[in-house]
Amino acid sequence: MRERLLIIGNGMASVRLLEALMRADAGRFAISVVGAEPEAGYNRVLLSALLAGDVMREDIELRGREWYAAHGIELITGDAVMALDAAAKVATLASGRTVAFDTCVFATGSEAFRLPIPGINRPGVMTFRDLGDVAAMEQAAGAGRRIAVIGGGLLGIEAAYGLAKLGADVTLVHVMDRLMERQLDAPAAKLLKRALERLGVKVLLQKQTVEITGAGIDPDAAAAGLVFKDGSLFSADLVICAVGIKPQAILAKVAGLATERGILVDDQMCASIPGFHAIGECAEHRGVAYGLVEPAYAQAEVLAKHLHGGIASFAGIVLATNLKVSGLPVFSAGDFIGSDGSEAALLEDSDLGIYRKLVFRGHRLTGCVLVGEAEDGLWYLDLIRNGTDISMARHDLLHGRAFAEALLPAHEPATAMPADASLAEAA
Repeated sequence: MRERLLIIGNGMASVRLLEALMRADAGRFAISVVGAEPEAGYNRVLLSALLAGDVMREDIELRGREWYAAHGIELITGDAVMALDAAAKVATLASGRTVAFDTCVFATGSEAFRLPIPGINRPGVMTFRDLGDVAAMEQAAGAGRRIAVIGGGLLGIEAAYGLAKLGADVTLVHVMDRLMERQLDAPAAKLLKRALERLGVKVLLQKQTVEITGAGIDPDAAAAGLVFKDGSLFSADLVICAVGIKPQAILAKVAGLATERGILVDDQMCASIPGFHAIGECAEHRGVAYGLVEPAYAQAEVLAKHLHGGIASFAGIVLATNLKVSGLPVFSAGDFIGSDGSEAALLEDSDLGIYRKLVFRGHRLTGCVLVGEAEDGLWYLDLIRNGTDISMARHDLLHGRAFAEALLPAHEPATAMPADASLAEAA
């Protein structure tokens, strides 16, 4: 009798795990996949492009239902797991159905974080996390409607971009002094702000939202605007809260698995109870709950090998951000600010919208920021992750791969970062 494998969640990490399991031995496990959303797994990173009309609905599909059927995988959608008996190894779904298993993988992802402020649950306040959010935003964002997007990180910028492409009057509101402060330094963030403004997005920095007001005195009235900490007001017909995400770990916690911010896992993605595992945004590894796709993919590959009896470890990963806003490519990786003992090299042309910063420690590249010309981003990332000795190319490295690669020792690429590895961000 085949081992029964239950995968809770049908997002990008789940699909990558299934693909890896099928490559290794398609018939080893009797697999059941349970997803809370009605759709089969899709590329969540492309939601902003879908909102903007840059891609079609079918373009974001990862694997169609026929793929699951062809591989003998039971796919259950629109029916979330509500309870889990870890001792009996039985999951109970919202419909009342039960699924027995021998091994369980949590791939529950994350949920949108909502600011703990008055008015956050008013009608007209939305998050940007799934296909349902896209449909609601498309319906609500008529041409000329005033929309406030709270959050100047990756999620907020992607939401603002998509809404602006729909013709809405969009204002991006951020509490910090620059956009994407976790991924960009000040000069790079300035160029990004300029690109958004060219698209028609207004940007308000250093504005902390403390309340969402309503139309009239009814506490359940629809959102009508924002109140900032400095006492100023901003009128809006619709509010998008895009201030980050948090791991969906409550189901595992109630079932008795060790959790902190996410579900605690070791280097083989094993949770605290034998037979249970976690990957992706719901997992916490060595104190880090990753909010990007690339680490989730790497974790899925490691777990697939482990489940098949192989030897594999996830030791963490140097994070990178890769996106394009209004035609402006942006890339960052590693210690792009520069810690004590680091040195930086800069190349900047504000008129052309080009900015390049490399950070060194000794004979190693430890971080980079690229704006305007980012095609060398993955190459720099490989140098960072490999710890390549760049001493022979130090003076040419800033000018890019074409000038410096021949001067460096040969090495195997450490990564092949997917183009969809950049949207989701941790709260």
